[in-house]
Amino acid sequence: MFRNKMRDAALLLTSCVVVFLLLSFSCAARQGQDIRCGACRALVDEMEWAISQVDPKKMIQTGSFRINPDGSQSIREVPLARSEGNLLDLMESVCERMEDYGEHTDPSTNRKSYVRVKSRTGEAMDLSEAALDSRATSSLKFACETIVEHHEDEIIEFFAHETDNVKDKLCSKRTDLCDHALNIPHDEL
Repeated sequence: MFRNKMRDAALLLTSCVVVFLLLSFSCAARQGQDIRCGACRALVDEMEWAISQVDPKKMIQTGSFRINPDGSQSIREVPLARSEGNLLDLMESVCERMEDYGEHTDPSTNRKSYVRVKSRTGEAMDLSEAALDSRATSSLKFACETIVEHHEDEIIEFFAHETDNVKDKLCSKRTDLCDHALNIPHDEL
């Protein structure tokens, strides 16, 4: 009888440990997804802002400067802001700006999102909804760097042309970094 009770207690304890571990892994996976999604969305905001700061009238010549057999050249002019060279330059420093973001936790879903806490223009911002945490910021920066490294071609493809809803198209549909993007409000930073 004592052995049966000990065996039942051991089974109950083992079951509790397994459930706890499964919940822990699930929570960690969701947090990892939240940070990757947040980094992608912040990256898009920062790239769009940086592109908007370049004079739209500035153009750059691209293509081949070789002379074709018919005497022509394959040169075309494209806006500097959306040229591959400019986009590559922007991607070199975009993740540094993740330090300007704080973490916001949705009280109803417990999902984390990342909001800008440092104004680009120097004006005061409402920081009541954001937590400033250096660990979250460094995780966001690392996630951003990983995204740039693994999805450089997709980022250039989306930003080389003006496209609507880049956040959803790049972060959800193309890269699957945000599988829950339909639940995230479309914000303008």
